[in-house]
Amino acid sequence: MPLELSADDLPEIAATASVPKYSRGSLTPGIVHFGVGNFHRAHQAVYLDDLFNLGLDHDWGLVGAGVRDGDVEMRRKLAGQDYLTTVVEQEAERTSARVTGAMIDFLPVGDVAAVSEALADPKVRIVSLTVTEGGYYIDPASQRFDAAHPDIVADSAHPEAPKTVFGLILLGLQLRRERGLQPFTVMSCDNIPGNGHVTQNAVAGLAELIDPALAAWVREAVAFPNGMVDRITPATGQRQRDALSAEFGIVDAWPVFCEEFKQWVLEDNFPAGRPALEKVGVQFVPDVGPFEHMKIRILNGGHATIAYPAGLLDIHFVHEAMEHPLVRAFLEKVEREEIIPVVPPVPDTDLGEYYALIERRFSNPKIGDTIQRLCLDGSNRQPKFILPSAADRLAAGQGVTGLALVSALWARYCYGESDSGKVIPPNDPSWDRLTALAKAAKAEPKAWLTMGDIFGPLAGDLVYVAAFSKALGSLWARGTAATLEAYLAGRL
Repeated sequence: MPLELSADDLPEIAATASVPKYSRGSLTPGIVHFGVGNFHRAHQAVYLDDLFNLGLDHDWGLVGAGVRDGDVEMRRKLAGQDYLTTVVEQEAERTSARVTGAMIDFLPVGDVAAVSEALADPKVRIVSLTVTEGGYYIDPASQRFDAAHPDIVADSAHPEAPKTVFGLILLGLQLRRERGLQPFTVMSCDNIPGNGHVTQNAVAGLAELIDPALAAWVREAVAFPNGMVDRITPATGQRQRDALSAEFGIVDAWPVFCEEFKQWVLEDNFPAGRPALEKVGVQFVPDVGPFEHMKIRILNGGHATIAYPAGLLDIHFVHEAMEHPLVRAFLEKVEREEIIPVVPPVPDTDLGEYYALIERRFSNPKIGDTIQRLCLDGSNRQPKFILPSAADRLAAGQGVTGLALVSALWARYCYGESDSGKVIPPNDPSWDRLTALAKAAKAEPKAWLTMGDIFGPLAGDLVYVAAFSKALGSLWARGTAATLEAYLAGRL
């Protein structure tokens, strides 16, 4: 009989899964984390669980927090299982499960007083966040903080009752400042170039609208370390819950399935202190830039490269895309000929070997990562993962045939219909806008490039416009498979 995940049942669960070796009663709050999703629970929470299992740093317990409607449900389900999470690590030849216990509480979503007081607690020395690439109020074209966004304007008008994560962080910092307490460190764990700088610009940018002196203090007194995070972590569905129950005898309301591989590179900038994460594999370096550049361009850019041709060919899982000869060959050609050559050197890293690792990870049949997830939110992901590589190549006088095709495939996907005629459901916050432009671009490809907030200067680059237009025209005239064949043969 499967066991419901709970603290009381951990001794029995230990027969099939690893469980915390430490007493969870010994943990005290040290980190408040906004955005308790699958990635956080498969990444930061796992590293902390590893550290606690060594008997170290039990004053760095995790406290969850959130601002979205979905966070309410996550809090309810995690509270019902004592804030424990089952993490299932899967590779082609093996699968293992572990129960992590690093989280000790989850603040009431929407309770500004409770959240701000938790942030003002002197024991809390780090506030971390995973709010997705699109959650930082960044203007896509300029990649700068969008101070005119309605959410930000609302928080600036009512700073005592913020609705955004940045408003809550700022309120917590204000309370600490008023009480003479050292500010906590703000640590982004999202896939954004210079995520520490981006987070600082969001918090200080909001403060600027409220009180310029407060903004100056934020920039001077608060640390925002940059970091690179990596672990492929698909969404949880009934398939994962059933598999966990059948294979490990554990009933978890929201388990996490992921690959074994994980990586975390951090700038060592934590004035208020930090857990000794270097003891469990985190790399602390003076400059995260080369590592994040590599990851965002090669891994995230690689995801974007396979996502849309696979979606148009009605491929469901990522590993199935890697089994398709045209999709796999397309990925390799774009990566090796157009992406990797404009990625600067990374300390102690061979970029060719890194790409080979990415290929193996994408091909993992156990993960069950979906093409639909990779296609999600292209309007935020293309300007971060694909278009910068194209801009770099154009600046160097190099061709962009493959990268322009990647974006043309995205445009074709946003038409809302695969090559077979199957309906593609909305998959972007700007879906209505994208679909309308995709329909216009069927007849005139340049219509897609009118999104200046996404394409920026590329929309006016004659070489890019020509490559994009030719690629999208081919997709409509010949279809996805024939267009990939033409590109691979050097005929596009």
